[in-house]
Amino acid sequence: MSSDEATSTDGGLNVGWLVGLLQLGDTFYPTGSYAHSFGLEGVVEQGVVRDRETLRTFLVCSTLPALRQAELPLVIHAWIALGSGDGEPANWGKVGEVSRLGSALKSAKEARFAAENIGRQRVELAAKLRQHPLAREFVARAEAEGWPYSPAIAAALEARVLGAPLEAALASVYYASIAGLLAAAMKLLRLGQNGCQTLLTEMMQRAPEIVAAAGTVPVDEIGWFNPWLDIAAARHERAAARLFIS
Repeated sequence: MSSDEATSTDGGLNVGWLVGLLQLGDTFYPTGSYAHSFGLEGVVEQGVVRDRETLRTFLVCSTLPALRQAELPLVIHAWIALGSGDGEPANWGKVGEVSRLGSALKSAKEARFAAENIGRQRVELAAKLRQHPLAREFVARAEAEGWPYSPAIAAALEARVLGAPLEAALASVYYASIAGLLAAAMKLLRLGQNGCQTLLTEMMQRAPEIVAAAGTVPVDEIGWFNPWLDIAAARHERAAARLFIS
């Protein structure tokens, strides 16, 4: 089903992109993200995150700033560079630039490989399932020019393929980032579903300010450095036993 085919019963609102984003954000969608904790297991192993309150601190002091300064601005600049397809062609040079930047921001090898695997799977699924020329061209150019795959760039591509507005793409990435960490936390800590949902609700209430701030970050200021998390990821790579790949 294309975004043009899905409309409301009165023929007004086009909802194809909405159901498409719901599909992309579902755990049933085979991106492999369920196998990653995105550094959380490493900080749990160190005892830094050990309960609900320290998890909340991790989200507020690490996850939200990374979304505000890195992941969401990457989505924004990639979404713009990919063009609308309606007489607005893609700026492939800029797409390649933000693709390389998205990978370079992952200084720990484990985090970089995790992002690469998830980003590649998402992009290839967009090309295979949607049969959209923009997605197919992205894959061809990425392979030819050696672009790294990034989940943020993949999210922008998916939104363009679906015809989703930028705000919807950013909301989807924001939600998936927080929900994915909390799902991992439930396997790593003694947290019930209600406890995680209260944290999720609190983080969702911060979404408008985070998304708005991300919109003001130029390309040359994208980045968020957290050596504590990078060190934890590097140690996790050599851990004797791991529940998650990253």
